[in-house]
Amino acid sequence: MNYLFVVAHPDDEVLGAGSTIHKLIKDGNRVAVCTMANHAAARANISDTLASDQNSAMSILGVTNVYHGDFPNIKMNTEPHLNLVQFIESCIEDFNAESIFTHHPSDTNNDHVMTSYAAQAASRLFQRKSGIVPLKEFIYMEVPSSTEWSLDSSSNRFTPNLFVEIGKDGVNLKIKALSAYKGVMRSYPHPRSCEAIEGLAAYRGAQAGCNYAEAFECVFRRL
Repeated sequence: MNYLFVVAHPDDEVLGAGSTIHKLIKDGNRVAVCTMANHAAARANISDTLASDQNSAMSILGVTNVYHGDFPNIKMNTEPHLNLVQFIESCIEDFNAESIFTHHPSDTNNDHVMTSYAAQAASRLFQRKSGIVPLKEFIYMEVPSSTEWSLDSSSNRFTPNLFVEIGKDGVNLKIKALSAYKGVMRSYPHPRSCEAIEGLAAYRGAQAGCNYAEAFECVFRRL
């Protein structure tokens, strides 16, 4: 199957689904990553070598297909919604995507929210344009240091119902890929610390009886 991971920034794909991405590729699936904002402006402690850092992280995960948007970092709410949607649609069409993973829409990071809404709209492309591979599923992921900080109690927060077992090796690989992004990892008890990343995977695994896991919220599946 063709899985497209649509994220706001480089590093979001590893934080949200790094181990799952690697596992999907090992199982013979095709995986592509679409990053919307690819500049380090306004991102504290993020390296100016962001592009090369992402290349290193993708090499660790085994990803060879990456789409790069040119939208403004931490300012995606100033970009016309249609522009975001059409860029994602172009990635869906080029990759023949059958499954989309993206941010949860009640994430505290506004770029993540804008990306989620745009991906939701783009997911209907197969219903609007002939010749597009029908989408089989649409899934939200959690990004540590952002998704759990959803403070709007009026919105539906991330509620996982899909768990991917990754094992301790999967956790270690995720931390290795995150470490390729200079300035992303922090000291404990920050959510992007090695201890917190492993602890979340242990907790999500315990929720579903797995040996460590990444958790997702599947909101659409067509069999």
